[in-house]
Amino acid sequence: MLDVRRLRMLQHLAAYGTIAATADALHLTGPAVSQQLAVLEREAGVPVVEKRGRTLCLTPAGELLVAHAEVILGDLAAAESDLAALRGGHHGVLRVAAFASAARTLLPRVYRLLAQHEDESAPTLTLRLDEQEPDQALEALQKHRADVVLAHSYSVLPRNFPQNSRQDVLMDDPVLLCLHPDRARSLGLSPGQPADLARLADAPWLTPGLEASCYEMIQRACGAAGFVPDIRVRSSDFSVLVALVAVDAGVALAPRLAIPEPHDGVSLHPLLAPVTRTIFSVVRFGTARNPAVHLFRTLLEQAAAQHGPAHQPDQT
Repeated sequence: MLDVRRLRMLQHLAAYGTIAATADALHLTGPAVSQQLAVLEREAGVPVVEKRGRTLCLTPAGELLVAHAEVILGDLAAAESDLAALRGGHHGVLRVAAFASAARTLLPRVYRLLAQHEDESAPTLTLRLDEQEPDQALEALQKHRADVVLAHSYSVLPRNFPQNSRQDVLMDDPVLLCLHPDRARSLGLSPGQPADLARLADAPWLTPGLEASCYEMIQRACGAAGFVPDIRVRSSDFSVLVALVAVDAGVALAPRLAIPEPHDGVSLHPLLAPVTRTIFSVVRFGTARNPAVHLFRTLLEQAAAQHGPAHQPDQT
């Protein structure tokens, strides 16, 4: 019979990639992990890992076991969540990973709502927040370094989510064109009037860095409008980009949540060909009913609804 603990170990190996990293994540020694993998192979009756050069890889049997392990461990997590719900109370530490604009706009509201929810007699839920781009945050979720992730996907740049995760839509966040008011007037645009991106083909562009998915979104949106943007400034800080737009150093595209308040001296415009950023909460299968996770996600939905435009969460 296959041992669940060894299946969990194989799952970690698939996520971390090396014996050493798996051992570190599970607080074991490398030889202990290797020994348990050898036992798992005897239980399975076929090799589950193999060496390819200096790299240890899963065999087809190992990949099959990992796929089944995701289901089995998800069911175990669901059982643990249900038991925790029966015991009642929202307590312990919840590890959250969120991209910068969500951490800046939505998470302060969650902290405020959490403080209102708890009183002196109620158990305390402690949040541990890491600001991370969605790719890194979802990797942390897979590696059990995060419990809840806030991630996003653009309408022109869909995102692949881990197979062992559940995603719920929090809100839709429109992408806006940021212009100096004089530049907007020269284009015949009044504040809030939809803009044709093709008319900005010759403008200097201000964008996030190459590492941000927003950069690729801008490349695709401009490409769909028939041009390659002439990028003059790259910054991971949208407040820098908006401040430079305010002195007419160039133009920028930014999700509404990412635009700092106030944004004096900047004219904001939706696009004639709309681009939307959808914001998700993401958890591992089986953990959604955990009281702490459920409370956090409920407060997160309330925080998103306060901002709008809201999207009805997916209940599947």
